Amino acid sequence: MRCDDLLKHHITARLTAFERQHAIAEGARAAAVAVTVTDEGHGAALPGMPQYARWQANAALVLTRRSMRLANHAGQWALPGGRIDPGETPEDTALRELEEEVGLSLGHDAILGRLDDFVTRSGFIMTPVVIWAGPHPEFHPNEHEVESVHRIAVTEFMREDAPLLDDGPEPGRPVLRMPVGSDWIAAPTAAILYQFSEVCLRGRRTRVAHFDQPAFAWR
Repeated sequence: MRCDDLLKHHITARLTAFERQHAIAEGARAAAVAVTVTDEGHGAALPGMPQYARWQANAALVLTRRSMRLANHAGQWALPGGRIDPGETPEDTALRELEEEVGLSLGHDAILGRLDDFVTRSGFIMTPVVIWAGPHPEFHPNEHEVESVHRIAVTEFMREDAPLLDDGPEPGRPVLRMPVGSDWIAAPTAAILYQFSEVCLRGRRTRVAHFDQPAFAWR
């Protein structure tokens, strides 16, 4: 079994064993995002790493910077995603949005599982769907929605300084951010990235629904 197949197996097994939480929020609209695993193209495996961890050192997630033309959240980091249309499952939506936003067409056999629903301040129940793209996919971003497409190494989401937590307006609900290079990503995207790293890579049962978003992401 190749290293990438081993990583796929480990992520699938951890999602299968994970008892995900469904969210209910009156008046909220259903949405889904694609948490897409691919290769970053380079990376360093440490001596003594298990085989699947050697490929993990090269693995990445697909993120976008939203188009500056958009009325809401222009230029922000995001996972491909959007509203769930009538008759769609979250998996249908995640695959459709992945193709519409970055031009990556994958079938339902690429679905590995789901993470916890996350209720956003802007009125959505967001369902993260973990998708396996494998190595070397080609992206063709939709210029009306996407400014740029990025493969962010999963090791960035496992840094010692991640996550970044700030006091929020409500007690017990810290605002969560995830550092990337010298930049950072805000919740809700950051919360999903953090749970992916905890559940799929570290094998932990970490919850993120209690984390808040910075005020600029509320609208």
